[in-house]
Amino acid sequence: MLVEPRSGLLAAWGNALLAGLVSPDEAALAIVGEDAVHRVDGLPGEAGPVGLTLALGRLRGLGATGFRVALPVPGHPLGLSGPPDFNARALEAEEAVVAYGVAYGLVPEVTEAGPAGDLHVEVVWRVLPVREAPPADVPSLGEAERELAEALRDATAVLSRLDVAGSGPVAEAAVDAYRARAERGRVVLAPGYPPRAVRVLEMAQRVGLLVSVAYENGHGGAVSASEIAARGEALRPVERVARRAQVAAYNAYVEDGEVRR
Repeated sequence: MLVEPRSGLLAAWGNALLAGLVSPDEAALAIVGEDAVHRVDGLPGEAGPVGLTLALGRLRGLGATGFRVALPVPGHPLGLSGPPDFNARALEAEEAVVAYGVAYGLVPEVTEAGPAGDLHVEVVWRVLPVREAPPADVPSLGEAERELAEALRDATAVLSRLDVAGSGPVAEAAVDAYRARAERGRVVLAPGYPPRAVRVLEMAQRVGLLVSVAYENGHGGAVSASEIAARGEALRPVERVARRAQVAAYNAYVEDGEVRR
């Protein structure tokens, strides 16, 4: 989870662009990242896919004043507000961007080609109508920060008691080393976001990585079915809290009004 989702990059840098803090080319470059190309399909007035720079400008012209993120999973439509078609596509992608001020959302469709380590990645953002309504289950930054601290404390206690891989100092050291490598040259969020949003996102990403380590490193000492079930019960709410916190951080521009032109 140290790698920001594409929807987070588009929302964050799109918001920085709308705030006049970066140029269109800077925003597009940051959103594309290591991918080969991003195109936007389904924009009103366009017959086919267009580049990010044109698309962001067109959305601003249509009335967009900000961008929100949705990170839904089955059973948790986090950040969505409908209609069903958009929700279904966002759920399949497990992410989406919703424009604020104009009733459109964007869902990424990712195509990969080539061998591992040399992938050619193309992304098409599908523009779809959305319902103008409050997004589902998005906390404030303050709520997200408190929830993260509580969830991490409770889950660490449970995982340590079960001797689950990923809960001890060796795993912590591995997470720190991975984070150091991943963060070289990395910019969290985008210019103009408040320090609290950056702090919440970084904490959410760290919590998510700890959960991934716990899942991927086997069962540790949790060898019985009941202990494995207990591990899952401990991790599921932490994953949920981490995703809620990510969305709260990305959505600070429109949810809390902390980033303004």
